[in-house]
Amino acid sequence: MTHLYFVRHAQPDYRTGENNTFPLSEEGMQDRLQAAKILDTITFDVAISSPYRRSIDTIQPIVDRQHLTLYTDIRLRERDNCGGDSNSYTMFQKRWNDFSFHEEGGESLDSTMSRNIAALKDILIRYPDKTVLIGTHGTALSTIIHYYDPSFGYEQFIRIIDYMPYILRMDFDNTSLVYQEELFYIHKPYHGVKA
Repeated sequence: MTHLYFVRHAQPDYRTGENNTFPLSEEGMQDRLQAAKILDTITFDVAISSPYRRSIDTIQPIVDRQHLTLYTDIRLRERDNCGGDSNSYTMFQKRWNDFSFHEEGGESLDSTMSRNIAALKDILIRYPDKTVLIGTHGTALSTIIHYYDPSFGYEQFIRIIDYMPYILRMDFDNTSLVYQEELFYIHKPYHGVKA
């Protein structure tokens, strides 16, 4: 059995940097310690993250405490967006209603899901019967959940968009999902949304 622990990043500071360099907010820096405490009793064999700063910074306390090498995989990054109103509820709904839809310069959920699932399957093949810590993002993780449970859609996405950090455990027998459990979240309104 392979155990994957997905940790969606803590609250970022959207005022500083670009999509791949947003640091965690002061609250996010504190909240990541609560997430680390939840996972304190889990011994990880490997840590893999999106290369985005907010994902790395969120799992760094766990990586440091367990003396893990942190690997990054660009395929685990968040959905590429074009700015503008790409983070509006209207756009969220359009994307979840049509996985092939994308705004000009943005990425579809189908594309986001395809690369995240490719990364996940590589992890399952490379680390069978291991316990893996994965630093991730809201949309990226949501597409993974949707891949295994097509009933996960817009309403469920809107629910977890405000969970920062958010920890989800998925257990796999080879490449088949056999168990899934939400372990922890802190409700933080997502300030990246434009009404």
